[in-house]
Amino acid sequence: TLIRPMSKKLKKSNIEVGAQNCHEKDSYGPFTGSVNSKMLKNVGAKYVIVGHSENRQAGETDKLINQKIKSALRSGLKVIFCIGETLSQKRKKITKQILSKQIKLGLNKVQKKNVIIAYEPVWSIGTGIIPKSDELLKTIDFIKNEAKNNKVLYGGSVNTNNIRDLKLVRNIDGFLIGGASQEAKKFIDIIKKTYN
Repeated sequence: TLIRPMSKKLKKSNIEVGAQNCHEKDSYGPFTGSVNSKMLKNVGAKYVIVGHSENRQAGETDKLINQKIKSALRSGLKVIFCIGETLSQKRKKITKQILSKQIKLGLNKVQKKNVIIAYEPVWSIGTGIIPKSDELLKTIDFIKNEAKNNKVLYGGSVNTNNIRDLKLVRNIDGFLIGGASQEAKKFIDIIKKTYN
């Protein structure tokens, strides 16, 4: 609901505004309460997050995510495509299989130029626990290899205490901040520590 006023306010800055999700159809139709990618573009969004773990847990499938990505790209939005494994998948040591499947199905027949991947291990989100640096390095290398070198962000319990360690992981191209972005001071501190 704040996309229009925020995009107007930030028009002369380097900051771009995105949406947290979109409907899979970019045509207008009887999709009550849904916001499609054309609408997001029209109100000033430049990005949209697709495939977030919360939506996956609510039943969003890889096929549906693929449709949303295609819809967003057709409307001229850039996509932040979320992937990640659950704790039980990590314990079964099938992280690579899960990520590979999510990438293959989510990006099926997709022109990847305007897609950024966000690696968000589900077991890390909101827990304060993050992957070890060497584990993260290997996982992101694997993602980049599978997705043919797309930019990869890291998301999952990023906060003011761990951002300095996370930014030392050389293959991370940026961060997707969740809970810590809800408090302005914490969010600003993370930004400052990322660039200082």
